[in-house]
Amino acid sequence: MARLVLFGPAGEAAGTRRDVVEGDSLDVVLAEAVRRYGPGFRAVLEISRVWVNGEPAAASAPLAHDDEVSVLPPVSGG
Repeated sequence: MARLVLFGPAGEAAGTRRDVVEGDSLDVVLAEAVRRYGPGFRAVLEISRVWVNGEPAAASAPLAHDDEVSVLPPVSGG
């Protein structure tokens, strides 16, 4: 089970900033998140970076119980 943390537009698209998602790999957890939150979240996810426990991770990365998955959309500033 992964703790999902959604920043900025990812949280807005999902309607939540935090959730718990079942899955033994990153791709499974993200697929479940897309199923829960819909196409708006999918669009944000496609342009976001995803980290596991504070480190960049590949889609096939295995997850252990209570790992933290962070979705980090791009930011702009001025």
